[in-house]
Amino acid sequence: MKTPNPTIEELQQQDEEEPPSRGSIATTPRPTLWADVPDEQWNDWRWQLAHRLNSLDELAQIINLTPEEIEGLQADDKFRVDITPYFASLIDPNDPHCPVRRQVIPQGRELKAFTGMMEDSLAEDKHSPVPGLVHRYPDRVLMLLTTQCASYCRYCTRSRIVGNPAMTFSRVDFEAQLDYLRNTPQVRDVLLSGGDPLVLAPKQLEYVLSSLRAIEHIEIIRIGSRVPVFMPQRITDDLCDVLKKYHPIWLNIHVNHPKEITPELSRALEKLAFAGVPLGNQSVLLAGINDSVDIQRELVHKLVRNRVRPYYLYQCDMVKGAGHFRTTIAKGIEIIEGLRGHTSGYAVPTYVVDAPGGGGKIPVMPQYLISQAPGKVVLRNYEGYITVYDEPTDYDPHAIDALQSQAVHRAEVGQGGVYGLLSGEAESIKPEGFDTLHQRHAAQHRLNVDTAKWVRYKDGVPMPNIINQNGHTNGNSQNGNGNGNGHHGANGHNGASNGHSTNGHENGHNGKPLPKS
Repeated sequence: MKTPNPTIEELQQQDEEEPPSRGSIATTPRPTLWADVPDEQWNDWRWQLAHRLNSLDELAQIINLTPEEIEGLQADDKFRVDITPYFASLIDPNDPHCPVRRQVIPQGRELKAFTGMMEDSLAEDKHSPVPGLVHRYPDRVLMLLTTQCASYCRYCTRSRIVGNPAMTFSRVDFEAQLDYLRNTPQVRDVLLSGGDPLVLAPKQLEYVLSSLRAIEHIEIIRIGSRVPVFMPQRITDDLCDVLKKYHPIWLNIHVNHPKEITPELSRALEKLAFAGVPLGNQSVLLAGINDSVDIQRELVHKLVRNRVRPYYLYQCDMVKGAGHFRTTIAKGIEIIEGLRGHTSGYAVPTYVVDAPGGGGKIPVMPQYLISQAPGKVVLRNYEGYITVYDEPTDYDPHAIDALQSQAVHRAEVGQGGVYGLLSGEAESIKPEGFDTLHQRHAAQHRLNVDTAKWVRYKDGVPMPNIINQNGHTNGNSQNGNGNGNGHHGANGHNGASNGHSTNGHENGHNGKPLPKS
């Protein structure tokens, strides 16, 4: 006889009488060393921090270390080692090629210098107006809150300060960061990083978030954290409640290999998603770990299933200790070639090189535009299919002018880049000292005295206030001889363009939108 389906009321009664056992929740198997640790302790993020592994003797209890790993662990000048018990439980103890293992256990080769290596390869400290704040881009800043992490990646781009308690940021530093932000209204986006912001005590983290939310022009707060990967136990209901209070908050995690996506991480990501936090992922392209199209495809598919958008795939930085992790840029392009079109667009990260010396992120991708001529563009797709796109002959680029005049113009004095050339707000991008070099120490003479000959025209009218990419206004007039040498600061507050002409002075715009010609 067929058994009737239970009613909703009967199912609800079963749920009340028979709650699911803890054993039914998927978990990562633990090494024998921690087999007897009570779940209550294992799932406490403070316990995880307090019981991190950092010595050769401790790691030898759970891993069969190789001679090169022993060499790395015994080195006096090695970058800090700390591994949470949870993340250590993901390591294959018998496989020296384990992708989790290679990210956190030092090898002797990481001590070797390589061509191009720098201590601060991204010149972050050079672009730091106050300690712990990096203002490289026009409308956003990087805010370093701590030098401490839950565990330490061997390729860390900030190994010059990260892991060193003596280099951490004080309350005085933090207040200086806030003062800078209050006085720099062009900043609308703050990225919290470190170290890792989520290792901060809950009250400290909330103080940071509330202080930033009190600044009216800060629109977005972002958090960059590997804590959900190293220590998913930190993503508690209490933490999610704090984050919800200060929306919009975005969070980028850092997963490099599919093996790092465990049931524990999935549950942590689910909590964050339910708290309304948009999630992204930043990976680093690492030789011998994830420099494979198939591995990257599996990684991005698992991320998307967990509601995490693959955001960036970074070329490994030229930082001390990372030489053996670096791949060629050609390998990164090959990986994007194997993803774009072959899987969902949502699953394809942007491959970037963070420019050595402080140029910021440069996106790199396969070449899809093959050729172009007036009225035609030749393109190819991921399969190699080549086609021509006929461009419109009646396109009017001025049809948008009425709406454009109503749009908010954000000044990016000295940082307009190539777009500044296209939009007419800049006339050139010059290397430092370009004009001085080409003057060849010449005295003023009858051919170089009249600077009006170098003023560009637009619609038949000279444009005296074009800014070059060094932030200087060319204060020339049709009749005059002046050079605009007033330097505009990065935030547009300081400096006036003292371009003299025969008709008087032209004052700098001090970060305000340029007049439309």
